[in-house]
Amino acid sequence: MQTRRTLLTALASLTALGVLTACGSGDAAVGEIKPEGQKNTGINVGPNQNRVHTAKVDAIAGKLPEAVRKRGTLILGVSAKSNPPLAFRATDDTTLIGVELDLATLVADTLGLKPEFNPVSWENLFVGLDSGKYDGVFSNVTVTEERKDKYDFATYRLDDLAFEAKKGSGWTVKGPEDVSGKRIAVGSGTNQEKILVDWSRQNEKAGRKGVDIKYYDNTTDYYLALQSGRIDGYLGPNPTVAYHVASAGQTESVGKFSGAGAGLQGKIAATTKKDSGLVAAYAAAIDHIIENGTYAQVLKRWGLSNEAVQKSEINPPGLPRTKN
Repeated sequence: MQTRRTLLTALASLTALGVLTACGSGDAAVGEIKPEGQKNTGINVGPNQNRVHTAKVDAIAGKLPEAVRKRGTLILGVSAKSNPPLAFRATDDTTLIGVELDLATLVADTLGLKPEFNPVSWENLFVGLDSGKYDGVFSNVTVTEERKDKYDFATYRLDDLAFEAKKGSGWTVKGPEDVSGKRIAVGSGTNQEKILVDWSRQNEKAGRKGVDIKYYDNTTDYYLALQSGRIDGYLGPNPTVAYHVASAGQTESVGKFSGAGAGLQGKIAATTKKDSGLVAAYAAAIDHIIENGTYAQVLKRWGLSNEAVQKSEINPPGLPRTKN
């Protein structure tokens, strides 16, 4: 009973629509989830992940601070919130899995270190960095100008948002005019809400209908509303949309945009305390796994190939500072 409940809990925020309507299926015994009727391999959500690994590169490991090299472990903070496919619990309700952990493991491999993951709340990720408890954070952290005051960043993934609609909707979102008059669900207080509100204002200023923005308490509610036709679409983080599309099989991504808004491509990055001496090692390790192909393997297994970067950037331009 615990295993079955755990499977549903771990996937609830993204695959609940498929589970509840029997249009997505999960096999707790083999730890795999895929759309109903799909014959090829689905997404492995079991504890036996068979993670992609790579060999140590001495030249890159040499960039580490001596204390970290001697310790032999890389102590990393990750979000404790179940958030497939970024970081979540496998069907055993214990094992941490997800794309963030897979990429962090490859970085640790390259540095010749054993990764030690510490799941904590979002705010405590930064408390841990500030106190020196963590060597870094791999947890979907976007580079911002404000954060660059306190932290160093080595980018490893694009920060994108996506619109999701029912499969076969015939709808494509390229800009504000494509959401005019549409009922769109979005999370309150999120960056995507800010973008959607701005698009709605642009439509109204141009004489078009604004966006009918809808809010729900849980992500499962978004997908139930989408399936029942109470909303036309959902705007959320691209990884969660891609995961739900792949696992439930009822919806499609109809438009992808930078999480930074127009004019700047947002970037997700390995985050470390400023001047910790770690960021150059992280960037070199990320560049190495990009070059040897293991990076692409990880993104592919989680359906995030469209968020790949060509190289890691240290402290690139980030989201603008918040205006007071």
